[in-house]
Amino acid sequence: MVTSQSTLSLSIVSPEKSVLEAEVGSVQIPGAEGMFGVLPRHAQLVSLTASGLLSAVAADGKIIEMLIHGGFAEISGDAVVILSRSAEKVSDVDVERAQQAAKRARERLSSKDSAIDVSRAGAALRRALLRERLGKRSS
Repeated sequence: MVTSQSTLSLSIVSPEKSVLEAEVGSVQIPGAEGMFGVLPRHAQLVSLTASGLLSAVAADGKIIEMLIHGGFAEISGDAVVILSRSAEKVSDVDVERAQQAAKRARERLSSKDSAIDVSRAGAALRRALLRERLGKRSS
């Protein structure tokens, strides 16, 4: 994708598919150490990403909101590539499914079964609650 001096090429890729390709003026990324912003001509950078809301301002001024779940961000020249474990548009979040996932995670966390991976169940609960909160906000 060819970019102008005032835009970035944003690509979001999950293991299953290319989720988004867009020309943007700026992007806010949930990093492992907190949110960080990227503008055109940003210094090269590779960073861990966290689960959270990625927002960008498209070249036409529209706001793009994506929910990403971990991975890496690579900024090089005027390109931003997000390699994420999963990603979806906030507007596509199924709130009912997120609520069911949160309920299952809570049940696992309250279980007395020693075979339950508590850190994995906790991460699943955090992801489900994030999906639920952002999904409700966009509907």
